[in-house]
Amino acid sequence: MIEIQQVSEQKKQYLPLLLLGDEQESMIDRYLEQGTLYVMQKAGNPIAVCVILRASETEWEVKNLAVAVSEQGKGYGRKFLQFLEQQLAGTAEWLILGTGDSPKTIPFYQKCGFVPYCRIPHFFLEHYDHPMIEDGVLLDDMVYLRKSLS
Repeated sequence: MIEIQQVSEQKKQYLPLLLLGDEQESMIDRYLEQGTLYVMQKAGNPIAVCVILRASETEWEVKNLAVAVSEQGKGYGRKFLQFLEQQLAGTAEWLILGTGDSPKTIPFYQKCGFVPYCRIPHFFLEHYDHPMIEDGVLLDDMVYLRKSLS
């Protein structure tokens, strides 16, 4: 059975999963405590995490979404986004997220109904202490995508 629960204490215990979504702990530290952490569990074991933040009056931002490697490709990421859309409906206009320009990640979010709307040039090169490589691609720009919550 799959359950999603909000976690408000000892959030760092989920660091191994959080690092799948954001490779640098110092970057996670910038949003983890002020963000809302949700944990998806399967048979009592954490298999996915998501951290959201109120970005503005009209936006919620997904800061981190990660699914355990052994559970990827089974629809849990999509299920997490659907859960968030239901939870946040009526509280803001948009659900936004920023991600690397990766051939795996961008198409996943687009299949979930998100559309690209802006780009921050050289974000990963300027803000991370090591090169970020995903599916053989060096991440450079941050691509922001959004989906209407109405």
